Amino acid sequence: MRRFAMKALFTVLNLNRVERTRIDWDRTAIVASTTVTLGLVALYIWGKTTARW
Repeated sequence: MRRFAMKALFTVLNLNRVERTRIDWDRTAIVASTTVTLGLVALYIWGKTTARW
């Protein structure tokens, strides 16, 4: 899992390096939506384990 997280982080960081003049909106939208989805899943799991929901 750490390897995947590091790969995703470097992909996001390389987004600015490869295309400095033009932003790749498709990749940006995919990264943002994936981050939000993973955050919501993490909140759901945390809520279920702490019995706050």
